[in-house]
Amino acid sequence: MLFRVDASLHPAWSASRALGDLVESRWSQAHPGAAVTRRDLVAEPVRFESWAAAVGAGMTPEEDRTEHQREATALASRLADELVDADALLFTVPLYNYGVPQHVKSWFDLAYTDPRIGPEGTALRGKPAVLVTALGGNYADGTPKEGWDHATPWLRRAFEDVWGLDLEVVNRSFTLVGVNPALDRFTEEAARLREGAETEAHAAGGRLAGRVRRAA
Repeated sequence: MLFRVDASLHPAWSASRALGDLVESRWSQAHPGAAVTRRDLVAEPVRFESWAAAVGAGMTPEEDRTEHQREATALASRLADELVDADALLFTVPLYNYGVPQHVKSWFDLAYTDPRIGPEGTALRGKPAVLVTALGGNYADGTPKEGWDHATPWLRRAFEDVWGLDLEVVNRSFTLVGVNPALDRFTEEAARLREGAETEAHAAGGRLAGRVRRAA
């Protein structure tokens, strides 16, 4: 089974979701009939205050927990189940205002309270995953805003180092070319980057499928 998490606020024209579709398509070609389950963090957002409730529940005897704390821990368990039960993982995350979207952080924080994938948990160690990121500008080495992408490094740290995923990252930059007139001079570069990202997404889907022998 492939579990996919999407985070773009604009599904109809989302660059990150479109790249994710390429990864998923290649996965499904290699594992015909295998299940693909999804969590859309925009259509079904995780409330940021649930994290505080779940943390509080961890320090409160079960019989003394509030209803909010019980709901939060139950949701954290479901979020962890989705990750643990999957054979492979796919995350599509855009860069918003140079950082991780708040709804992605809220999802991660709450899931992280589950002991299986929390600070001492090991249930995700070595699980294959692909992270697709889409950046409106270009923050690569040598560009005027080099280092302004504060999302991708954080996501790599969270998924690779904290959860221990066997992670591959596919990145597409300059997605706002054609939308923001100030970026029109980068049209050719943006087209080249898009083509490269799409090729890499397709290849990453194949590699992801190859790292799972049989998908349920």
